[in-house]
Amino acid sequence: MLRDFMFSLRRIKTYALIGESGTGKSFRAKLVAQKYGIEYIIDDGLLIRDNRILAGHSAKKEKTFMAAVKVALFDDKESRTEMARTLYEKKFKKILLLGTSEKMVCKIASRLDLPPPARIIHIEDIASQEEIERAIRTRKIEGKHVIPVPSIEIKRTYPQIFYDAIRIFRRRRLPETLGSSPQVHEKSVVRPEYSKRGKVIISEAALSQMVIHCVDEYNENIFIKKISVKDDDAGYRLVITIDVPYGIQLGGNIHALQQYIIDNIERYTGILIEEVNIIIDKIRQEYSQAF
Repeated sequence: MLRDFMFSLRRIKTYALIGESGTGKSFRAKLVAQKYGIEYIIDDGLLIRDNRILAGHSAKKEKTFMAAVKVALFDDKESRTEMARTLYEKKFKKILLLGTSEKMVCKIASRLDLPPPARIIHIEDIASQEEIERAIRTRKIEGKHVIPVPSIEIKRTYPQIFYDAIRIFRRRRLPETLGSSPQVHEKSVVRPEYSKRGKVIISEAALSQMVIHCVDEYNENIFIKKISVKDDDAGYRLVITIDVPYGIQLGGNIHALQQYIIDNIERYTGILIEEVNIIIDKIRQEYSQAF
């Protein structure tokens, strides 16, 4: 509460850059930061300022995709506390969060005691469809990821995943009497450990079993009739059709069940649940026991 109060006094403004995995968010993060005068960037578990990594642990060092998601979401309490403390000690007005969805960046902001994003920029706003498709192909075929800091910083901290460096030359406008000056931005290309090993995917059947277990733990009298699972880069979307006992309070209890499913699956798998939709198909008269 004290940290929230102090952040509000300092008038911290949070920005977010969102887009599906592999669409080029990290590649363009610095351009967004420069445009809006943003000093700090949080990308895949790292706190970055200018050309330096100030704090955090890179999700790209993890050996599995699920572990990487947990790092990016600051799921570990110790890492979360360390990052929140570092941010609290820094003097800044603006920060940029990178994520695959609005829910993800809001969750990161909440866990680090930052204000919710005041401005959300979509990758489609700053990159053409051709550029996005090219970035996706590079990610899927070659497993290459970008960290928006110079190669020397990555070689020193994460040499085992370093792959290459990209240098971007841009013209900086100066007063007319001085002409223009070239700026060089260097970004590091890495191949995460989980990219080298291939992808780990949770099947619809396995995820359905987790849902059944969660619902049974929450209330054994709820009868599941159907589970539908959809997967995209933003996360998993679940549609659960149920019959419920007669006499329950549908509002608060069903919302609590939604949150129970989300919290447990995200905690134990590291995947991101984008939404859980619950359809109540029937009120079962044979049950009289309430929640």
